[in-house]
Amino acid sequence: MSEPVSAYGMGALFKAFGLGIIIAVALALVYLVVIMTRMPRTRQEWAVGLITTVVSSLAGGSFLIVKYQLHAWGADVYGMMALGGFYFACGLPGWAIVRWVFNFINQREGATIIDVVREVKDEIQK
Repeated sequence: MSEPVSAYGMGALFKAFGLGIIIAVALALVYLVVIMTRMPRTRQEWAVGLITTVVSSLAGGSFLIVKYQLHAWGADVYGMMALGGFYFACGLPGWAIVRWVFNFINQREGATIIDVVREVKDEIQK
């Protein structure tokens, strides 16, 4: 049995930092999943993957929580874990979207902006 002061202190710490800890764990896990499924070819790609995963997790997860008013879920541990799932799920597509955009840009490196706009416009009209 633990002493009441230490137990209370740990409970207060978890209450204060619990969501932050769960968000950090969700970010770490989503980054590991992304890296393990699609290994980066260079250090730059590794850095882009890390930054993109973190930003898409935080922005996407926060968007869902605010959009659907899920703030009350953070009141207990299980609700915080559920919110961590939103952060995890929103981080997965981030790196893929950025890679697609950069691959598109790299394929058209010598083209002018007008050529790129015409190509995108033609693809949209199909």
